[in-house]
Parts: sequence; C-alpha cells; structure tokens
Amino acid sequence: METIKVKIVWKNNYGAVSDQVPGCVATHKTLDGVKEAYESALRFHIEGSEPDELPECVRGKYKIEFVLEVSALLHYYDGILTRAALSRVTGINQRQLGHYLSGYRNPRQDKRELIVNGLHRIGNEFMHVQ
Repeated sequence: METIKVKIVWKNNYGAVSDQVPGCVATHKTLDGVKEAYESALRFHIEGSEPDELPECVRGKYKIEFVLEVSALLHYYDGILTRAALSRVTGINQRQLGHYLSGYRNPRQDKRELIVNGLHRIGNEFMHVQ
C-alpha cells in the first residue's frame, strides 16, 4: 500500500497539496475540512484522469498521511494554547511564534522540532493529570 504525504499549510485558509499527485489541491477554513476536501479532490482527480496519466502511488491501494507545516499547526492551536505557553515550552519568543503562525516566516527545521516537542511536552503533562 502506497502512502501519499499531503502537506497542509495556513495562508488565510488551510491548503493541502502533495508533490506525489501534481494538480490535486484543496482548501478549507478548518483543518478537518481541508482533509476531507483533499480526499474528495483526490478521488475526483483519479476518476477524471486516464490511468496512464496517474502517478503510480494512486493506481492501487493508498493511504493519505497529512503533515502539518508549522503555520497550520500553530493556527490550529491558536486560541487553545496561548503564545505565552508555547513560548515557555519551546523557548521561542512570542513575536517569532506569531510570524510562524501567520506564515510571514517559515521556521528552520530545528525550530519546527522545538515547537513539535513543546506540544508533545504539554500533551504528556496533560496525560499525567489524575
């Protein structure tokens, strides 16, 4: 079974695109909505294409793996977690987090890892509450 990696970004809406399936894109105002929209767009893309025009990854069984870019990840948690809390667990100042959230700046890989690890830390702390 092939895995199709779909990148989700935030630029005034969530957007989904995969390098593996050129021409198949989706947008939506919610994270769940963009995932559903991409799955629908992919089915439509497959049905509307000639079999020999399709990439190998969608000719048989496949699964979709959604990968959130930092802008989408931070936008999703904005309003759930404060930037102050994210700043404390990541060591990245709030202003810089705001730049990442808006898509004005893209973090380097090490900063992305700090953000993801910080979110995992918060999640682990919640898991240990009794």
